[in-house]
Amino acid sequence: MDSIIKNSLKYGLTMMFSIVVFIASAQIVTDKTNKIVINYKGADLNTSLPNIEWVYPKVEYTNTQENHVQLKAIITSSIPLKSVMLDVSLGENGKKIGSRAGEIDDPFNVQIDLTMNVIKGQNWIELTAINEEGGTVKEHRSIMVGLDAIGDAVTIDRKDYALLFGTNRYDNWNDLVNPIFDAEAIGKELEERYGFQIEIVKDPTQDQVMTKLREYAQRKYKPQDQLFIFFAGHGIYDEVFGEGFLVAKNSIINDVSKNTYISHNRIRSNINNIPCEHIFLAMDACFGGTFDPVLASSRSALYEDIDDKAYLVKKLSKRTRKYLTSGGKEYVSDGIRGSHSPFAKSFLEALKTYGGEDRILILDEIKLFMERLSTTPRFGEFGNDEKGSDFVFVAN
Repeated sequence: MDSIIKNSLKYGLTMMFSIVVFIASAQIVTDKTNKIVINYKGADLNTSLPNIEWVYPKVEYTNTQENHVQLKAIITSSIPLKSVMLDVSLGENGKKIGSRAGEIDDPFNVQIDLTMNVIKGQNWIELTAINEEGGTVKEHRSIMVGLDAIGDAVTIDRKDYALLFGTNRYDNWNDLVNPIFDAEAIGKELEERYGFQIEIVKDPTQDQVMTKLREYAQRKYKPQDQLFIFFAGHGIYDEVFGEGFLVAKNSIINDVSKNTYISHNRIRSNINNIPCEHIFLAMDACFGGTFDPVLASSRSALYEDIDDKAYLVKKLSKRTRKYLTSGGKEYVSDGIRGSHSPFAKSFLEALKTYGGEDRILILDEIKLFMERLSTTPRFGEFGNDEKGSDFVFVAN
């Protein structure tokens, strides 16, 4: 009996060790989920697992109005592949409607590249790769097809997130009184009235800001999910570099190279690369308008006479990268303690309209409130924004 227990423990520990080694050495991929199933019966306990790289669709959840989609994946393995299977079902736990085995011409490298007909609703596509030693990896892609199905996803199967940074205390700069108060008030309104999942980061250092943005870049988002990012604190503009910067808690005043600051270029690039289709950035900081040197040349489309679901489908079917800043190339007020900054006050007033009768607050409506400011708010697009896109706040 002792020998059986020892062998069992040894077997279990070996299995755990193999899994840990694999995970530790694997490249981190932020836009897909690996479902690992290992069959050790009659297999070498030290087997490595196949790797599946999706070329298209790149992200886990997508939608389309077309009746066909392109599928492309590359499966590699250091152990010869035994089988590669593509299964299609109606939803995650729905009826299987088709299967196709991959051709294994090269047992170490198999490519799936095809155009597949899809049907209305959710098409759940699962790719399974098994090597000769029983190592198995499964990955899926969900493709929503048709306006009705996408509309259901917009109203039911989506989430809104808000990441708010507020800096009151500085190691080297003068402290401020309202950034955290403003962030908390905006976050509360978004959470209670609009259903956002909020996170507030208080008095962050440069590293903490970038680490938090990286964390959000590693999350998984569905096509209609939205992310609102808010910065409140000091900002500066460097005439030599011709660029604006956010001031972190630990930024040094006489930092000629600006290495302790957070450049607008870096913010713009990092936020643009977050794999969320719809992002709206608001900055309440001096010289925030230098975030993007090009102002938006046109306003968003007016509210067409269509129902709410169709409107949301239209707006959330295009990639959104919008920004709003409290001023242009100028200083802006922090306001009186406990009374909000002028920017935050106007933003909160817009949120508290709850979008009017339709309960949908759009950026054009927010702009009307911002135009009352004594400074010059800047509105525009950045990164991979698509014409006609919008960020919407849907009140409860």
